[in-house]
Amino acid sequence: MTRDTRSDSHASGAPWRNFYGRIHGKTLKPNQQQWLEEDLPRLAPGMVGWEENPDRIPLDTEAMFDGKPVWLEVGFGGGEHMAHMAETYPDVGIIGCEPFVNGVAMALGKVKKRKLDNVRIHAGDARDLFDVLPEASLDKAFLLYPDPWPKARHHRRRFVTEDHLEPLHRALKPGAAFRVATDIPDYVRQTLEEVPKAGFEWLVEGPEDWRRPWSDWYSTRYEQKALREGRVPHYLTFRRL
Repeated sequence: MTRDTRSDSHASGAPWRNFYGRIHGKTLKPNQQQWLEEDLPRLAPGMVGWEENPDRIPLDTEAMFDGKPVWLEVGFGGGEHMAHMAETYPDVGIIGCEPFVNGVAMALGKVKKRKLDNVRIHAGDARDLFDVLPEASLDKAFLLYPDPWPKARHHRRRFVTEDHLEPLHRALKPGAAFRVATDIPDYVRQTLEEVPKAGFEWLVEGPEDWRRPWSDWYSTRYEQKALREGRVPHYLTFRRL
């Protein structure tokens, strides 16, 4: 019998984490490439990567936004909702996390056009960001139209699993809200099963609480596609216990 001698971490000290999903899409426009090169480093939340921060020193979220409440959006897509919320709530700081380079470029364009100074962007795996977020440092979190991974054998890749929910729970303040929007019925089922097990309470009194979007909601292109194709959006609000 051959023993697997591979270490459970690689040279930088990072744990072996499989990442699923696309990183790159179609060729970027010259201005988008320029935003990635010039604006993204300026808008980074700090040292998140294992190469630059192997000791996993926590980010200073207090200094990042001058003591403002901090919100997190995981998988912001093209940044429509993130930019809307940053503009609507200038007294809040928002960290967006998105590994898809084309989406990051689109979001950078929105941040630049609206001259937003309360946004920081981590262009990578949310789990790396969770490693360096201080405990109870977030006031709110958003998971909006995440990758559904529709095949049953891929459900473990979804965000609403222990691998993501435990560090999210740690990073959120007690009582903080966690909003989830999806048009996939099975994703709703898994969310309602797994999120409460991770230490969250579903805030619901009747059907309108999940059928009606939040009062400050900004409909994303993913939601518009879902509506065109006849799928029903679900808006779920949880509270961190």
